[in-house]
Amino acid sequence: MDVDLILASQSPRRRQLLGLLGYTFRVVAADADETAVFDPDPTVDAWKTAQLKTAVIRSTAPLSLIIGADTNVAIDGELLGKPADAVDAGRMLRRLRGRTHQVSSGVSIVDGRTGREIVDTHTAVVTLRHYNDDELEAYIATGDPMDKAGAYAIQHPVFAPVEKIEGCFTGVMGLSICRLIQLLSELGLPVLAEKTAVFESHKGHYCPIFDEISPLLM
Repeated sequence: MDVDLILASQSPRRRQLLGLLGYTFRVVAADADETAVFDPDPTVDAWKTAQLKTAVIRSTAPLSLIIGADTNVAIDGELLGKPADAVDAGRMLRRLRGRTHQVSSGVSIVDGRTGREIVDTHTAVVTLRHYNDDELEAYIATGDPMDKAGAYAIQHPVFAPVEKIEGCFTGVMGLSICRLIQLLSELGLPVLAEKTAVFESHKGHYCPIFDEISPLLM
């Protein structure tokens, strides 16, 4: 694949997920002021923030193919960002406990070779389990919630906060690999991802998009 592929994110989760696609890529963290973007619609806010990240990287790598992503959590019409501190993390986790909310994972893809840009948002409907206060405090003490929108990681092996999900598990992690495969295919990139690896990344949770792309996978 003769293209300089850049992931405009320093998130280790997104780096891990993009690695499933079989492409060679490099990571360039986007020094973007995410507070400059706010839209009351979580799905729009997600792709606009992702777009801001790709724009920053595009200014220094105009001929590259750049992928930017952003994830937000919304409940009762309010966006929950990353917690400011442990107290804020506890507030978010108590509010989300046992409740259904939306996780929107926005993506912006810019192909510097053609000038084409695609923006998209995958939204999953997520219900958290009724974890108790001791579990909540133990999880906060690990420090894991501090860089997560909504103060939780769906994939955390011990806290395991999710009871039910409707949508793509990897989208809730921060980047819907299934949707990304579809979008990159639209740009003409070959599908190199292995079916087993993509399937296992969902940790046993059903993903309707995986069903759509399954015939394309190696």
